[in-house]
Amino acid sequence: MRIAIVGASSAGVSTARLLIEHKHDVVIIEKDKARIDELSEELDCGFLHGDGSRPRILKEAGPEDTDMLLCLSNDDQDNIISGLVGRSLGFGEVVTKISDAEFEHICAELKLDNTISATQVTARRLLDMVEGRGVVELSTVLRGDVRFFVIAVTAEEAGPVSGFELPGETRVLYGYRDGKLLWPDDDLQLEEGDDLVLLTTSDRVTELKDRGRTTSG
Repeated sequence: MRIAIVGASSAGVSTARLLIEHKHDVVIIEKDKARIDELSEELDCGFLHGDGSRPRILKEAGPEDTDMLLCLSNDDQDNIISGLVGRSLGFGEVVTKISDAEFEHICAELKLDNTISATQVTARRLLDMVEGRGVVELSTVLRGDVRFFVIAVTAEEAGPVSGFELPGETRVLYGYRDGKLLWPDDDLQLEEGDDLVLLTTSDRVTELKDRGRTTSG
C-alpha cells in the first residue's frame, strides 16, 4: 500500500519506519527541510517539503494513488485541517491523531471517523496497569497475513448475522451497538449502524474496501 504521513513527529517517524519494514510505500510530508535532510539518511521513503494542511501540498502527494493519509504532526489543529483537506481531495482513508481530548467532539462533529486520541489511549493503558489488568492489544497477536477489519452494517444488510455476506477467509468476531458488545450467535439480528469486527486477510481487506468499507487494522 502507498501511505502518506503528514508530520515527521516521533509518531510519524515511528509509524513510517514500521510501515517500511512491512514493505509499504511511504511518503512523509514535513515543513522543516532540515528535518527531512536528517531523516532521508535513515528512512527509505519519499519526502515532500511543505505544509501538509495546504491543499496544494497534499495534491502533490497524489491522493488518487495513495491508500491512506495519516495526519501525525505534533499540532492537533494542523492534523484536523490536514484530515479535512485530505478527505476533500479524495484520499482513500484518512486517520487523524489528536493529543488534546478537547478536540474529540470537534472531530466527531466534522465526521473525522478515524481519529486517534493519544491522551485517551494512554490514560486507558495506565488505568489498566494501575489496576493490575494485563491487556493484550489485538494487533500484537496477529501473525502472517491476518488482519482485523471493522465495518458498519447498512440498512440493506440488516437482518440475521447468519445471512450477512462475507468474502472467503473472513469471520465476524464480535460487534457493537450503541457501545454495547454483540456476540455473533445464531440469534443475533443485525441493525443498521451496528459495527462488526472481522478477522480476515490482506487480500480480503482490499475486497472489503471495494465494497465501500473504510476501516481496517
